[in-house]
Amino acid sequence: MNWIDNRLPLTKLFKEHMSEYYAPKNFNVWYIFGSLSLLVFVIQIVTGIFLTMHYKPDAALAFGSVEYIMRDVPWGWLIRYMHSTGASAFFVVVYLHMFRGLMYGSYRKPRELIWLFGCGIFLALMAEAFMGYLLPWGQMSYWGAQVIVNLFSAIPFIGPDLALLIRGDFVVGDATLNRFFSFHVIAVPLVLLGLVVAHIIALHEVGSNNPDGVEIKNIKDAKGIPLDGIPFHPYYTVHDIFGVSVFLFVFSAIIFFAPEMGGYFIEYNNFIPANPLVTPAHIAPVWYFTPFYSMLRAVTADFMYVLTASVAIGGALLAWKGKMPTLFRLVVAGGTVVLIALLLLIEAKFWGVVAMGGGVVILFFLPWLDNSEAKSIRYRPTWHKYMYALFVLDFLLLGYLGMLAPTDLFNLLSQIGTMFYFFFFLLMPWWSRIGTFKPVPARVVYTGH
Repeated sequence: MNWIDNRLPLTKLFKEHMSEYYAPKNFNVWYIFGSLSLLVFVIQIVTGIFLTMHYKPDAALAFGSVEYIMRDVPWGWLIRYMHSTGASAFFVVVYLHMFRGLMYGSYRKPRELIWLFGCGIFLALMAEAFMGYLLPWGQMSYWGAQVIVNLFSAIPFIGPDLALLIRGDFVVGDATLNRFFSFHVIAVPLVLLGLVVAHIIALHEVGSNNPDGVEIKNIKDAKGIPLDGIPFHPYYTVHDIFGVSVFLFVFSAIIFFAPEMGGYFIEYNNFIPANPLVTPAHIAPVWYFTPFYSMLRAVTADFMYVLTASVAIGGALLAWKGKMPTLFRLVVAGGTVVLIALLLLIEAKFWGVVAMGGGVVILFFLPWLDNSEAKSIRYRPTWHKYMYALFVLDFLLLGYLGMLAPTDLFNLLSQIGTMFYFFFFLLMPWWSRIGTFKPVPARVVYTGH
């Protein structure tokens, strides 16, 4: 070990990031989803390598090669189902991990950069999942890609050329499959890996947050060790191993007994070879994209008037009531007028794409939108908990509606849900300050569990 340490600081790294990295002693079950995300990432890389050995990125052979993996490659069906189930599991644990950050204010100072890297991981993960979804070359893979890529053509001026660049052809075909395969296997995983490393380094630099939102580094003993901290190893490695064990039981049960999960993890239409001449009755993405797909569908020509009125009212209130110099008020008023003109001039399809992308991008601004006195939901006014509960229900409703064929009622619900989603964030600088906050303790509150 000395020979290695003289050439590579292995022991030093282990001490810095494991045995002498002091984490708050009051972590709860919400803090296992970060390590589970890392576990699923490793599962996806390993299973992806084995799938790549037998998969053929050719429009004429892709579907057949997936069937070959499932039927003829020894244990190929297991590797494929691990990979497809892993994709959904990845989003489950990442959504829960992000919600924990939302509840306990893990995006607040000094952890803004950790949150930004995390949102970057989420964005890259969505790109990775979308590109991987095309590869089986089934009916839903083909038509889902056709719909999503065509959305880029709605962008003014550059849209048609951008859609052509992404497809590599005038329709989704062999060139598209090769491009998506290259990005799915090489480019995006490298970006993901870099972002994950940056996320962990940034986390270990400033230290972990905790359910109380208290900085444990503020109170240290004579040796400089936080009084409310315990070494990550062995305490939280054991904590995480227990979480991993429970996760693997559930993960294995799904793989062996319900890998398609009733058509939610793998749609039944994807067991039919892609046919450019037959359009499925209802085209919808996989469940983890459906909340944002609902936002896309919610923006119709009629809904544009509601958006225009909302922008006009919001801009007027900001310019009138906002605490800012006169010059900034004029800039806000002018910007509002320009945005209203663009809303009226550019077709609704483009603004649907903006809403879909904006649903993800707005998460990047969360550290600067939340102005509450307390980081953690524990010390905020009780009604804040109801706001977060409504947000979760709204997100689930949008996800459910995105799976269904559109009707007038479902479109109306999607529009209401989309408005609430964006108002939750855009009005956060105002509502997050309202109410009677509970006193935040100087040290973490810990009870054995």
